[in-house]
Amino acid sequence: MEKIKAVIEALIFASDTPLAPEKIRSVFPDVEKTEIKEIIDQLVTEYNERQGGIILQEVAGGFQFRTSPDISQWVKKLKSNKPHSLSPQALETLAIIAYKQPIVKSEIEDIRGVDAGGPLKGLLEKKLIRIVGRKDVPGKPIIYGTTRKFLEVFNLKDIMDLPNIRELKELHQQQELLEIEEEIPESQQDVPETEQEFFESRPEISEPEKDVPEPQQEILDQEQELAGQEIEEEKIEEKIEDTPDL
Repeated sequence: MEKIKAVIEALIFASDTPLAPEKIRSVFPDVEKTEIKEIIDQLVTEYNERQGGIILQEVAGGFQFRTSPDISQWVKKLKSNKPHSLSPQALETLAIIAYKQPIVKSEIEDIRGVDAGGPLKGLLEKKLIRIVGRKDVPGKPIIYGTTRKFLEVFNLKDIMDLPNIRELKELHQQQELLEIEEEIPESQQDVPETEQEFFESRPEISEPEKDVPEPQQEILDQEQELAGQEIEEEKIEEKIEDTPDL
């Protein structure tokens, strides 16, 4: 058993593409497929428990050794050449093919609203899509679909692992929230809840004097004082009127 495990490990390591259990069984015709799968599962568990820089992962219908995502930043430093990236137009075309396949060029253009000839050519060159056949309609247009390399590049076991529309919306909403939080300065994120907290957090600003209502007695005193002034003014006016003209 240990010898078979070592051979299977070496076969997966030597393969340029993800190796399926059916392909491994061609090397061990006397070993059942279920037994091969059990050995592969043991290897997957061992590499996960080891927590090293390499993991054994199921992808594109087979198994492949890959670097751990936790150390990707150091691997990128070793790679001098930048990975090939796709333009927004190519990504849109690829997404349409992935979700709508099998699909023809005219259907892709109806969705995007622009010519898809350039993006299709680039995706074919990168072997992310393939020609599936020709549609049985006038003109016999070419039918496109994704490839196993597409699954490898996007780390998918099969095409059914693509996120559905609801999951895509949730991911988009989460990304928008993160972008909004990054745009808001830290100084504006923690706003004091009350006026008291505002002045305590900023001691250099003095709290304005509050309009405290005057006591009722003071109001009465002021009213009496004003009434007394009016009485005195009336007495002065009466004396002026009673004074004879000189």
